[in-house]
This record gives sequence, structure tokens and C-alpha cells, in this order.
Amino acid sequence: MTASGLSALPPRKMTPGISSFSCQDISVSVFSARLRQAANGRRCWSRLIAPSIRGSQGGSPLQYRQLGDSDLRISEITMGTMTYGQQNTEKEAHELLSYAFDQGINIIDTSEAYPIPMKKETHGRTDLYIGSWMKSRSRDQVILATKVCGYSKQAGYIRDNAEILRVDATNIRESVEKSLKRLSTDYIDLLQIHWPDRYVPLFGEFTYNYNKWRQSVPFSEQLSAFQDLITQGKVRYIGVSNETSFGVLEFVHSAKVLGLPKIISIQNSYSLLSRCRFEVDLVEVCHHNNYNVGLLAYSPLGGGNLSGKYLDLDSEAAKMGRLNLFPGYMERYRNSLSQEVTKLYSELAKKHGLTLVQLALGFVRDRPFVTSSIIGATSLDQLKEDIDVFLSAVRPLPIEVSDDVENIFKRYKDPSIFHPDDPRPTHAQPAPTPSHRESRTGARPHGLLTDPRPTHAGKPADARPPTPTPDREP
Repeated sequence: MTASGLSALPPRKMTPGISSFSCQDISVSVFSARLRQAANGRRCWSRLIAPSIRGSQGGSPLQYRQLGDSDLRISEITMGTMTYGQQNTEKEAHELLSYAFDQGINIIDTSEAYPIPMKKETHGRTDLYIGSWMKSRSRDQVILATKVCGYSKQAGYIRDNAEILRVDATNIRESVEKSLKRLSTDYIDLLQIHWPDRYVPLFGEFTYNYNKWRQSVPFSEQLSAFQDLITQGKVRYIGVSNETSFGVLEFVHSAKVLGLPKIISIQNSYSLLSRCRFEVDLVEVCHHNNYNVGLLAYSPLGGGNLSGKYLDLDSEAAKMGRLNLFPGYMERYRNSLSQEVTKLYSELAKKHGLTLVQLALGFVRDRPFVTSSIIGATSLDQLKEDIDVFLSAVRPLPIEVSDDVENIFKRYKDPSIFHPDDPRPTHAQPAPTPSHRESRTGARPHGLLTDPRPTHAGKPADARPPTPTPDREP
């Protein structure tokens, strides 16, 4: 471990006969004791390390947390990079990365799919920009996370000889080899599946379509491919992204039964505009007392909506924003109630003397199940504003702010899945007053999936199917 405690040392090869599910090459004595318990059939995978470690390191006021049951101690901000090579030049990318690490951020998230939107002519540029920056840094001071693409019929150009991308051994190996070369490194700290090989509702599609089920690569086969890379020392840990409770449970169960690597993280969208998909049941599944899978929350600003720049569509910031630069990109935030509800959150922030960015990032920052917020920025000013929420803004948000957030949430739930022309409560309608059994100290959890809007045309108000958008998938 480095003097700053970044836990970014290269991996050792796995010892034959020891389950990577239990420790993934952790050598501290307490973990050895846990391994002995595992050999006796005891349940040990959920409490190897407490994930809620707080406290600064290396002189930074940022907080650092253990990622799942790994030995990766990551900053509460993860540096997002998906604009590098499309909206940002190599020089700008280096400036953003250097500033982020100077502030105490110690983890970078990238993907073989970046930059976004995915295009053959720009594919891989993000990694190349990161790789050239990495040459100026000590490798053990950077925790590097990347992603292998899931199932896709549109992005076959990523592989040498493939029409359809799959999460199988051949695709995973090629993905990792090419990523290592572009990133100028010989190992990856965290390799994630960008989106599943099987059908799941993605990128604005809210409910599961029963008729879209398809045969997929078995979970055990995916994990076996990752095991090979871990044994070779090319990958340290694995995680998932855009995943469901079913997927997390299957990956963890397969790892336990077969002695294969256990996932340590899940990278899903989470923000004031997108809460239900994670809060309804993934919070329980990933809880550190259950399967201990750390959440890396992407889009904490709702694709930039919660920066407030799209509230004035004629502003220069709005015109230069991704939603305008790339038609169809994150369409769910445009053709939905998102803008209307963003105005409500903006008014709430002003009421309490906060900026909208402070409210939005502070909300995600304070959630006990969030390990790290993935922050992306196309300018240094944006990045400074975002990081400042973690360095100097009030922590945690006052209880009055949290109560007002919940009042809006009770009325609108996840606004990006509802269309503006659907009947809904008026702004003047007061939020329901919780009874003593539903108070903040009572038993009712936040995030219950109840639709407050009336039905129309004899159908539920959410019967209109949402339109998936290619914001993080081809």
C-alpha cells in the first residue's frame, strides 16, 4: 500500500485451491482467518471489510470508502471520462484529470465504449487520452476502472471479428487486451460489465418486457473468463453496471457455489431524477450486511439536467450541453417530466440557500449505500463546482432539506419515465403528511413505488411505453 493508502498495488496470482470469491488475493491476516472460516462452510463474504470507512487520507478533506469486500479504498468521487475524445481534447482531459487527483480523487472510470455517443471513428480515444496521462503518474497512485461492453448488434466494430458483442470469454479477453494497450498499463483494478449480456430494461426503459427475453451467456461462463484474467494478473476485481437484483444475485450465487470471483461493485444511474430502480430492492441486495456490493452512482446530475443549465434552453450552456449537441441522447430527460421536476428542485435549493448542484450532488453524497459518485465535466469550472460540494458544502444536508426532497419525490417518483402530457398532480397539491407510523423514524421506507397520478383512457398512467435511448449503450 502506498503512503497515501490508495491500495492500488498490482495483484499477485491466485493460489491454487483458494476461492477468489472469498478474498480475491487479499493477504491481511484477518482475511486469512475468514478464509479458514469459509473452508469450514461458514458464511464470510459479506463482512470482510466494513464498506462505510470514513475519513480523509493524504491530506485531502475528501472521504474514502472501501469498495465492497475488496481492498480498494476509493474516494467518494470517481472521475468520469466519457466526454474525452468527443467533447474534450487530450489537453483538456489531462487538465481535468490532474486537477481531480490534486483534490484527492484516486479512481478513474472509463470504458472500451467511450467516448459517448459511441462511434466507430472515435472509439477508444478516451482510453488513449487516459493512457497518455497515466505516463506522468505513478501507477500505484491510480485506481483504474474500465468496462467491457454487453450484448450489442450495433457495435461489432469494437472487436476484430464479431458482428454481435457478447459477454463471453473471447469478447472479454479481447476487450481487456486492447484496453490494457490503450491505457498504457499492465493491469486493471476494476473490470465491469458495462451492461448485461441478457435482456434487461436499459437507458430509459423502466419496466421489464417479458417478450424480450433471450438466451444469454451463463453467469458461470462470464465469471470463469474473469477468473482467468485475475489469475494472469491482468485484472484485480470485477463488477457490474446497469444491472438488476436478479443479475447481482445470480453473479454472487454462482461465485459462491463454484468458487469464482465475486463482484464487488455495481455502477448504476442514481440521482434525484432516478431513484426507484435502485432504492426498491437493489439497496437491500447490495447492503454491506448482505452481499456487500458497492454502488458507483453514475449521472448524479441526471445527465446534466440537475446542473440547471437546461432550465433556460436559450442559454449558451444549454446550447453547448450534450442533450442539444447529440439529438436523441438521453431523450428520457427531455420528453418527460424531468425538466418540470428539476424546476421544483431548483426552487427547493434556493429556499434553503443552496445551488441546484449542491442539492443534487449532496443528496447522492449523503446516501448511506453510495460508495462513490461518478462526476464527469467538460470544463474545469464545472469540475471545481462539483468537487466543491464534497469539500466545503454542508454535510449532511439539513433534515429540512431532506424532508422537502422526499415531499417532491412522493409526488413525482422518477419523473424521467413519465410523459409531460400524462395527468399528474398540480404543483399546488400538498404532499401527503406521514402518519406517526410513516415518519422519518418509523417503518415506512423512502422510495415506495406508488404512482400518484390518475389513470386515463381506462389504462394505468404509466402504460405508455418509455423509449430507450442510447446514452451509454450503442
